[in-house]
Amino acid sequence: MTEKDYLQSAQDFLDASDREFAAGDVRQGSEKLYGAANQVLTAIAKRRGWGYESHRDMKNATQRLADEYNTEAIITGFTAAEKFHKNFFHGAMEEYEIAIDRPSVHAYVRRLTAIFEAEAESAAD
Repeated sequence: MTEKDYLQSAQDFLDASDREFAAGDVRQGSEKLYGAANQVLTAIAKRRGWGYESHRDMKNATQRLADEYNTEAIITGFTAAEKFHKNFFHGAMEEYEIAIDRPSVHAYVRRLTAIFEAEAESAAD
């Protein structure tokens, strides 16, 4: 897959997650939400030549981006996404946690998408 494929996959997963949550399927919605976060991060990591094939690679890429952009919001967004990944397997998130953390993951995906697109524009110049 290309970086753009991963970026499109992130948006597809995000949209699917919203549909799953709306339909009441919290576990599938949770996994697709995590998938969206993972795919957008993979797009950036692949473009930059960073590792992206393990969970450790994803955590390291998140930390690198947070350091580069001097914001903990990137880390908290990925941490929220990880909660949804765990929720898929264990169904342990409470409704209030889902209500708090879903917007954080959406914001994370939007932010990383903006980073990806800004880098693409910069490369085109």
